[in-house]
Amino acid sequence: MQNRVSVTAAQPKALQAMLGLEQYLSGTSLSKTLKELIKIRASQINGCAYCINMHTEDALKAGETNQRIFLLSAWRESGDLFSEEERLVLKMTEEITLIHRGGLSDKTYEQALQFFEEHQIAEVVMAIITINMWNRVAITSHTPVCAV
Repeated sequence: MQNRVSVTAAQPKALQAMLGLEQYLSGTSLSKTLKELIKIRASQINGCAYCINMHTEDALKAGETNQRIFLLSAWRESGDLFSEEERLVLKMTEEITLIHRGGLSDKTYEQALQFFEEHQIAEVVMAIITINMWNRVAITSHTPVCAV
Protein backbone atom coordinates (compact mmCIF):
# COMPACT_ATOMS: atom_id res chain seq x y z
CA MET A 1 0.00 0.00 0.00
CA GLN A 2 1.20 3.47 -0.87
CA ASN A 3 2.14 5.73 2.05
CA ARG A 4 -0.23 8.64 2.47
CA VAL A 5 -0.39 11.76 4.55
CA SER A 6 -1.38 11.23 8.16
CA VAL A 7 -4.46 13.42 8.35
CA THR A 8 -4.26 13.70 12.12
CA ALA A 9 -0.54 14.63 12.05
CA ALA A 10 -1.01 17.14 9.24
CA GLN A 11 -4.08 18.65 10.91
CA PRO A 12 -3.51 18.54 14.70
CA LYS A 13 -6.58 20.69 15.37
CA ALA A 14 -8.70 18.04 13.64
CA LEU A 15 -7.10 15.40 15.86
CA GLN A 16 -7.89 17.51 18.92
CA ALA A 17 -11.53 17.75 17.86
CA MET A 18 -11.71 14.00 17.28
CA LEU A 19 -10.13 13.34 20.67
CA GLY A 20 -12.72 15.68 22.18
CA LEU A 21 -15.42 13.26 21.00
CA GLU A 22 -13.51 10.40 22.62
CA GLN A 23 -13.32 12.34 25.87
CA TYR A 24 -17.06 13.00 25.69
CA LEU A 25 -17.71 9.27 25.09
CA SER A 26 -15.55 8.27 28.07
CA GLY A 27 -17.98 10.16 30.32
CA THR A 28 -21.17 8.63 28.96
CA SER A 29 -23.31 5.98 30.60
CA LEU A 30 -22.29 3.37 28.01
CA SER A 31 -20.28 0.49 29.39
CA LYS A 32 -16.75 -0.14 28.15
CA THR A 33 -17.97 -3.47 26.74
CA LEU A 34 -20.75 -1.85 24.75
CA LYS A 35 -18.42 0.84 23.39
CA GLU A 36 -15.87 -1.77 22.27
CA LEU A 37 -18.56 -3.92 20.62
CA ILE A 38 -19.68 -0.84 18.67
CA LYS A 39 -16.11 -0.03 17.67
CA ILE A 40 -15.27 -3.56 16.56
CA ARG A 41 -18.52 -4.13 14.65
CA ALA A 42 -18.41 -0.81 12.77
CA SER A 43 -14.74 -1.41 11.97
CA GLN A 44 -15.56 -4.88 10.63
CA ILE A 45 -18.24 -3.43 8.36
CA ASN A 46 -15.91 -0.68 7.14
CA GLY A 47 -12.96 -3.04 6.71
CA CYS A 48 -10.64 -1.04 8.95
CA ALA A 49 -7.95 -3.50 9.97
CA TYR A 50 -6.16 -0.92 12.12
CA CYS A 51 -9.28 -0.25 14.21
CA ILE A 52 -10.36 -3.90 14.38
CA ASN A 53 -6.94 -4.78 15.75
CA MET A 54 -6.86 -1.91 18.26
CA HIS A 55 -10.38 -2.37 19.60
CA THR A 56 -10.18 -6.15 19.76
CA GLU A 57 -7.10 -5.76 21.95
CA ASP A 58 -8.86 -3.12 24.06
CA ALA A 59 -11.93 -5.35 24.46
CA LEU A 60 -9.82 -8.32 25.55
CA LYS A 61 -7.99 -6.14 28.10
CA ALA A 62 -11.39 -4.98 29.41
CA GLY A 63 -12.47 -8.58 29.97
CA GLU A 64 -14.34 -9.38 26.76
CA THR A 65 -14.19 -13.04 25.74
CA ASN A 66 -12.54 -14.44 22.63
CA GLN A 67 -15.74 -16.27 21.73
CA ARG A 68 -17.86 -13.13 21.65
CA ILE A 69 -15.27 -11.28 19.58
CA PHE A 70 -14.93 -14.22 17.17
CA LEU A 71 -18.71 -14.33 16.70
CA LEU A 72 -19.37 -10.60 16.61
CA SER A 73 -19.73 -10.48 12.83
CA ALA A 74 -22.37 -13.25 13.13
CA TRP A 75 -24.12 -11.88 16.22
CA ARG A 76 -27.59 -12.49 14.76
CA GLU A 77 -26.90 -16.24 14.60
CA SER A 78 -25.09 -16.46 17.93
CA GLY A 79 -28.07 -17.42 20.08
CA ASP A 80 -28.03 -15.76 23.48
CA LEU A 81 -24.29 -14.99 23.46
CA PHE A 82 -25.18 -11.28 23.33
CA SER A 83 -27.81 -9.66 25.55
CA GLU A 84 -30.93 -8.06 24.07
CA GLU A 85 -29.46 -4.63 24.76
CA GLU A 86 -26.19 -5.55 23.03
CA ARG A 87 -28.06 -7.02 20.06
CA LEU A 88 -30.05 -3.82 19.70
CA VAL A 89 -26.91 -1.69 19.83
CA LEU A 90 -25.24 -3.94 17.24
CA LYS A 91 -28.29 -3.53 15.00
CA MET A 92 -28.08 0.25 15.47
CA THR A 93 -24.36 0.10 14.67
CA GLU A 94 -25.02 -1.72 11.41
CA GLU A 95 -27.88 0.54 10.33
CA ILE A 96 -26.01 3.77 11.09
CA THR A 97 -22.72 2.53 9.60
CA LEU A 98 -24.53 1.37 6.46
CA ILE A 99 -26.32 4.70 6.16
CA HIS A 100 -26.63 4.33 2.39
CA ARG A 101 -29.25 1.63 3.09
CA GLY A 102 -31.51 4.11 4.85
CA GLY A 103 -29.81 4.68 8.18
CA LEU A 104 -31.40 4.02 11.55
CA SER A 105 -34.85 2.58 10.85
CA ASP A 106 -37.98 3.68 12.67
CA LYS A 107 -38.43 0.11 13.91
CA THR A 108 -34.95 -0.03 15.44
CA TYR A 109 -35.37 3.43 16.94
CA GLU A 110 -38.65 2.36 18.56
CA GLN A 111 -36.91 -0.71 19.99
CA ALA A 112 -34.14 1.54 21.33
CA LEU A 113 -36.73 3.61 23.21
CA GLN A 114 -37.70 0.43 25.09
CA PHE A 115 -34.15 -0.04 26.40
CA PHE A 116 -32.72 3.46 26.63
CA GLU A 117 -33.66 6.98 27.55
CA GLU A 118 -33.24 9.57 24.80
CA HIS A 119 -29.91 10.83 26.13
CA GLN A 120 -28.59 7.25 26.08
CA ILE A 121 -29.74 6.75 22.49
CA ALA A 122 -27.83 9.92 21.62
CA GLU A 123 -24.74 8.46 23.36
CA VAL A 124 -25.01 5.25 21.32
CA VAL A 125 -25.45 7.24 18.11
CA MET A 126 -22.42 9.40 18.88
CA ALA A 127 -20.30 6.33 19.70
CA ILE A 128 -21.23 4.83 16.33
CA ILE A 129 -20.59 8.05 14.43
CA THR A 130 -17.24 8.55 16.15
CA ILE A 131 -15.82 5.13 15.28
CA ASN A 132 -17.04 5.54 11.70
CA MET A 133 -15.08 8.81 11.56
CA TRP A 134 -11.92 7.12 12.89
CA ASN A 135 -12.37 4.25 10.40
CA ARG A 136 -12.53 6.69 7.52
CA VAL A 137 -9.40 8.52 8.63
CA ALA A 138 -7.42 5.29 9.16
CA ILE A 139 -8.53 3.71 5.85
CA THR A 140 -7.99 6.89 3.82
CA SER A 141 -4.54 7.39 5.38
CA HIS A 142 -3.58 3.70 4.92
CA THR A 143 -2.77 3.47 8.61
CA PRO A 144 -0.84 0.23 9.06
CA VAL A 145 -1.83 -2.42 11.57
CA CYS A 146 0.71 -2.48 14.37
CA ALA A 147 2.33 -5.87 14.85
CA VAL A 148 1.83 -7.30 18.31
